[in-house]
Amino acid sequence: MRILILTVPHGAAHQRVAQALKQALLETAPGLTVDVEDMLAHCASWFRAYYNSYQIPLKYWPRLWAWIERRQHAGAATGPRWLYRRGARPLCRFIAEYRPAVIVATETGICEIAALIKRETRGPYYLVGVDGLDVDRAWAQPEVDLYPVAPDPVAAQLRAAGVPPEKIVPSGMPLDPAFARLPDRPAIRRRLGLPLEVPLLLTLFGGAGFGRPRRIIPELDKVRKPLHVVFVAGRNRRLQHEAERLCGGNPRYRVLGWVSNMHEWMAAADLVLNKPSGLAMVEAMSCGLPFLAIDPLPGNERRHCDLIEGWRTGRWVRRHQDLAPLLERLLANPAELEAMRRQALARARPRAAYEAAEAILRLAGGRPGS
Repeated sequence: MRILILTVPHGAAHQRVAQALKQALLETAPGLTVDVEDMLAHCASWFRAYYNSYQIPLKYWPRLWAWIERRQHAGAATGPRWLYRRGARPLCRFIAEYRPAVIVATETGICEIAALIKRETRGPYYLVGVDGLDVDRAWAQPEVDLYPVAPDPVAAQLRAAGVPPEKIVPSGMPLDPAFARLPDRPAIRRRLGLPLEVPLLLTLFGGAGFGRPRRIIPELDKVRKPLHVVFVAGRNRRLQHEAERLCGGNPRYRVLGWVSNMHEWMAAADLVLNKPSGLAMVEAMSCGLPFLAIDPLPGNERRHCDLIEGWRTGRWVRRHQDLAPLLERLLANPAELEAMRRQALARARPRAAYEAAEAILRLAGGRPGS
């Protein structure tokens, strides 16, 4: 059986979800062939430029992007069908040559394009849609056979968009299977060279390194209670160097670039400060980490902030100057932190990748022993 997982290089979340699902599929059924492919690498060059053009309003006109994103979120399509059809002609040929039994789409546009190709070529494969904690209406394509998704609110959003309930598997958002096997907290703190008793704030800037250390670090300097802070700048060397300069050798700060053991850092932490991407939230919940959301991008990250506060799994830091008082209060109230930790663990689905893999194999009739 050949399974093709299509992703896009926007940030790191889609790729990490794809790799997590691939690992879970291969562990569940070692005889599979599973490949993760960048969809845009198999599309026309002009179409790649069009697909990535969202970064321009996101960076320079965030209010414009917020308006565009709201329309896409509520619309039946995120782009013109004729444009997707023309731009994805090379992808159509690639799929025909690959001959998959299952295609997994990890992003809205991928799902729309894969559904269009399946419809017009009568592709003899199953189509699976996997996304985060908030889905666009355009995910509801009749050609999609299965949705292994987060139970709340995604399952309800899909049902409201007309997806039959039998296609929805509330398995959770797939994340690295390592989060299902978390290390012992004191042991991992010792291995990572962290103080055993001082609270640890893990400050993340995403895989691509997006954030404002010049606004965050001066506020952290105001915290007087004992606190150790680890900054993870991702692949953004410029941001990493900026954070190092702003930290000024302060012994309670440590700055890292890209890390491949995020599950260990989260297992060692007491709080996480981050942009509220769906994957970051799911990873934090799997570790029982209260989530402090800061600098959300327009669109789904703003909606994620509402989820965090509604679920009581963390707080939305609306202004940078609110960060230090919030940390002071939380560090002085362990009961409040513990309540958020319990809420996070109650929503944790650390085996989501395995449950999604099993659902996909059942769909394709390839589950071992079936």
